[in-house]
Amino acid sequence: MQSLLQILLLILSVVQFIIFAHIIMSWLINFQVLNLRQPLVAQLWDGLNRLLEPMYSRIRSILPNMGGLDLAPLVVLLAVYALRIVLINNAAAFY
Repeated sequence: MQSLLQILLLILSVVQFIIFAHIIMSWLINFQVLNLRQPLVAQLWDGLNRLLEPMYSRIRSILPNMGGLDLAPLVVLLAVYALRIVLINNAAAFY
C-alpha cells in the first residue's frame, strides 16, 4: 500500500510541474520572449492548454471576475498542495 501513496504523490508532483510550466510559459508569451508562431512553442502551448483548461474552466466558473487577473492556476495549485498534505498526514492508512 505504501507504493500506492508514492504513486499518488508522484502524480501530484507531475501535475504541479505542468501547472508551473504553464504559468511560466504564459508569462514568457505575454512578455514576448516566446513567439507562438514558432511550431514547437505553439504545440507546447496548445498541449498545456488542453491538459489544464478542463480544471481551470471549472474553477473560473466559481471564482468572481477579476478583470485581467486569472486566479484559476493559483487555486488549482493550492488544491494540489492541500491534497498532498492530506495524503502525507494520512500516510499511516497506507501501511
